[in-house]
Amino acid sequence: QVQLVESGGGLVQAGGSLRLSCAASGRAFSSYVMGWFRQAPGKEREFVAAISWGNSITDYGDSVKGRFTVSRDNAKNTVYLQMNSLKPEDTAVYYCAAKGSSIKSRGEYDYWGQGTQVTVSS
Repeated sequence: QVQLVESGGGLVQAGGSLRLSCAASGRAFSSYVMGWFRQAPGKEREFVAAISWGNSITDYGDSVKGRFTVSRDNAKNTVYLQMNSLKPEDTAVYYCAAKGSSIKSRGEYDYWGQGTQVTVSS
């Protein structure tokens, strides 16, 4: 069992930056693929980024590629999402997720956090 708690959301102006954190508790954090998703009001949940257990593989959604960076610190059981050049369309609730399956699939996540709100003003 893995419990995930996101933090770092808030209000920022367009062009600004935020760093989200996701603290995990439970066993074998370093063996999980960690992902970030977001959901804006009235829209479907969207894949944002993922990172493999060994930090060697990352994957990004097209809308954030080149602006967002996912990283993890296995010693701290924490995964991060550095968000730069934020746009109003990045406004959403951001969720952290974990899974034991391959990073090749963008689905099949087993554990989810409660989410943190990110609001980007124009």
